[in-house]
Amino acid sequence: MNSLAHPRAWERYFWPVVAGALLLALWHYSVVWTGTKVFPSPLNVEKGIAELASKHVLWADIGDSLRRVAIGFGLAVVIGIPLGLWFGWNPAANQTVNPVIQLLRPISPIAWIPVAIIFFGVGDHAAIFLIFLGSLFPILVACVSGVSSVPPIFRDAGRNFGLSTRQLLARVVFPAALPQILIGARIALGIAWLVVVAAEMIAVDSGLGYLVIDSRNSGKRYDLVVAAMLIIGIIGLALDFCFRKLERIKSVRWGFRNAS
Repeated sequence: MNSLAHPRAWERYFWPVVAGALLLALWHYSVVWTGTKVFPSPLNVEKGIAELASKHVLWADIGDSLRRVAIGFGLAVVIGIPLGLWFGWNPAANQTVNPVIQLLRPISPIAWIPVAIIFFGVGDHAAIFLIFLGSLFPILVACVSGVSSVPPIFRDAGRNFGLSTRQLLARVVFPAALPQILIGARIALGIAWLVVVAAEMIAVDSGLGYLVIDSRNSGKRYDLVVAAMLIIGIIGLALDFCFRKLERIKSVRWGFRNAS
């Protein structure tokens, strides 16, 4: 039972590699069996990635996409966490703004593209605005929920030690809510990476999303389209992996241990 619940170290890498190899084999032989001339094989995609890298286009597009995500997501963190702390600490304020949050939260960031273009035109600002919108609400909601779920005994203990409200939020409430905030931030980062690709297909002329649509329109280079899609997936996996590592740091997990 323990071996199933906790796989050995080598199994964590071996089975994903096997699954990836089987997927590549299925992809390759599906192209061979169907005889399609449109959808590329894995070898053609590999050549497409090499072509992009040799023309120094790929790294510039990756950098543009990551830059937009960093700015939009960073703004959402800087604004969303303080607001979430305040609303979670003040139930009356939370009840006042919660209907507005719940009204705006289900609206897809993609639906805001026409509005973003009207406000900011075609360019970086429109894409960053969409990323910010897509990231803000998961962070805000997770922060409010995390603060609201902090056991009252933590707050009482902080007050008994003479902590002010600001000190109590910074030294007790925020660390206790941090694990849940990180989960919201991880979800928000995944949404931000999805949104930047969609926004770049419409609102800007660089980035991985633009690479996908430009490769489709310029000669129907589906090898480059699939290459860009794979790169988008790999970068998204890497970003999620980094957040998973951050969540496992002991200094940010004490809220789970103390709450249990």
